Amino acid sequence: MGNERLLRLSAHDAGGVYRFAISLAAILAAITLAPNFAHAAHHHRLRHSSAPASAATPEPYAEACVMEPTSGTVIFEKNDHQPWPTASLAKMMLMLIVAQKLHDGSLKPTDQIATSVKAAKMGGSQVYLKDGETFSLDDMMKAVVVHSANDASVAVAEYVAGSTEAFVTMMNQQAARLGMKDTHYYSVHGLPPGRGQNADVASAYDQALLARALLAYPDVLRWSSIDTAPFRNGTFVLRNTNHLVRTFQGCDGLKTGFYDKAGFNVVATARRGNLRLIAVVLGTPHKLTNFKEAAEMMAAGFREYEMHSVAAKGAQAPGAIAVTGGSVASIKPVFASDATVFIRRDDSAKTVEVAYNLPPSIAAPLKAGQRIGTAEVTRDGKAVATVALVAPADVPSRPAGIVGRILGKL
Repeated sequence: MGNERLLRLSAHDAGGVYRFAISLAAILAAITLAPNFAHAAHHHRLRHSSAPASAATPEPYAEACVMEPTSGTVIFEKNDHQPWPTASLAKMMLMLIVAQKLHDGSLKPTDQIATSVKAAKMGGSQVYLKDGETFSLDDMMKAVVVHSANDASVAVAEYVAGSTEAFVTMMNQQAARLGMKDTHYYSVHGLPPGRGQNADVASAYDQALLARALLAYPDVLRWSSIDTAPFRNGTFVLRNTNHLVRTFQGCDGLKTGFYDKAGFNVVATARRGNLRLIAVVLGTPHKLTNFKEAAEMMAAGFREYEMHSVAAKGAQAPGAIAVTGGSVASIKPVFASDATVFIRRDDSAKTVEVAYNLPPSIAAPLKAGQRIGTAEVTRDGKAVATVALVAPADVPSRPAGIVGRILGKL
């Protein structure tokens, strides 16, 4: 299976609050379950029981990684911290930076991107932009993500940062923020380095981290799930270089990359039901092998793992919290988001507990959605998720009596 690692999670206690635990069986009997995962910032690894290739047969790739993105759990890896030439996977960082700026409003999909002489001269995969030709940012990003267009990548980078060099600086800063320790970018497109230049590199694990970050932005999957799309008024057709969007159930991204020394690389993601997986396969020597291996890895993950529901958003926590000075004497906090646990299907009988960290009382007024405490989900004693518990509705202060009203006017 390669160099597999299992990391342990430790539970943590919140100070100044009381705690009590309820078994999974009890909470299942008391609440309605829902499929989505509550926030968990833990990064850990689980052992994968079935390898994509037999132990006697060398894997047809240089490195690989399969991750569940919500929890950051790695369920399979081989050499996943070895820096490897990214080829066009470098464009994933461009995708992230643009998606972030679309999200914060500093860029708009309708922004008009003009093609520079430098962009028009880019070789490799391209949409044959001409000097001075202008397209919307959204069309340029479709060319980048779907067709892996190098000329569009340069045009977008120049528009965002003023130059490709400045944009590369942004790429490396973002990689550092994400904890991509095996990564360094030298270009915005990932083309093979020229004489005296360095290759863009990133490990399989780092590519999974980057993919995980990309999934936070709907624009990314909107672009990467496209099979074909017209470009330049339909005179050019963009066809997704990621074959898995056509051949693997639930696949809606993300990116491919290739040149001779890099081999065939793919970062793929798929969702089935309430479970999403990311598969990274780097350095296969033959075309389509990367897709085959990624598909087998994700299929094994979907077959062997599940997101086990614990509590639905809006479900009541057990017990009531006293409200001082409020229009009601007490409230029952509710889950602010859904909670589930990522587990192997054959481990579902293992103990899952929820510890509630809540104050004995809280002062009015309260706003609906105001955080009151947390619910910590543990599995076999290990913390796997922490979910906010919030006020279910507004609770105004209790009207003052006659003496209070008089005093209030003095």
